[in-house]
Amino acid sequence: MPNSDSLISIVIPVFNEEANIKPLLDKLLPIVKDLRSEIIFVNDGSKDNTASEIKKYAKKDQKIKLISFLRNFGHQMALSAGYLQAAGDCVISMDADLQDPPELITKMIDQWQKGFKIVYAKREKRDESFFKKITASIFYRLINSLSDTPIPTDVGDFRLLDKDVVELLNKFPERSRFLRGLVAWGGFSSNEVTFERKKRIHGITHYPLSKMINFALDGIVSFSTKPLKIATYLGFFTSFFGLLGMLYAIYRRFFLPHDYWVTGWTALFVAIVFFGGVQLLTIGIIGEYIGKIYKEIQSRPQYLIKEKVNL
Repeated sequence: MPNSDSLISIVIPVFNEEANIKPLLDKLLPIVKDLRSEIIFVNDGSKDNTASEIKKYAKKDQKIKLISFLRNFGHQMALSAGYLQAAGDCVISMDADLQDPPELITKMIDQWQKGFKIVYAKREKRDESFFKKITASIFYRLINSLSDTPIPTDVGDFRLLDKDVVELLNKFPERSRFLRGLVAWGGFSSNEVTFERKKRIHGITHYPLSKMINFALDGIVSFSTKPLKIATYLGFFTSFFGLLGMLYAIYRRFFLPHDYWVTGWTALFVAIVFFGGVQLLTIGIIGEYIGKIYKEIQSRPQYLIKEKVNL
């Protein structure tokens, strides 16, 4: 059971967040000053002075630690590296842009001390664009309709994990990681604390539409084979209509009057486009799964570390 001597690890992936380091630590350090804690920044190949800014604080305070990647390996890999290095009895992951309020940490720890292994920070309100809100809603609805593992809605990677959960995550060998799903997959006891998600203070989002789509595809392919079943059903559906079209053509050839004008080009065009689209969609679905298999059998390292500070 958690106690007053428990070590709290805070893992913060950063990518080009130079301007956010000081505001974040100005809020975070007073909150954890009375706790046994460590703050692990994972620099995911930033091109600005993010690493240098973190090192300035790490020289003054040994609890501030840094892992720097050789290049950008992605948010999920940065979190995975932080989980592997964290020594805490629980691990809190959060972003550096202050959209994840540090003030919520004490509430999360309270829930953990009550015995919950996972404490999610649920976004009750989002001070974001309508497009961002609607795409997030579609994403969670879609993945939960396809996945066999229920994933909590309106939660991101701002959460508290007990060390038992972290140890399980560290054992997973897979390289294509969708941590929101992996965390839920274990079935550990969980609870939520709610907050209002604010806008970023500095910088721009690192998740544009293209990355959001790729992230959604990763989540769906990692936790469901239903898209493959959908592709199979589409195949049966289109084959059935193709058979009806063939029977109609045979019937027309032998039982209906012939004319000498070329007719039916509209139906032919629609049929070609429809069947071609279904084929391409099916090939794309299969390709996503083959791509996952390809990445797994390559067995390359998940990330490459350039340096560590205070670790």
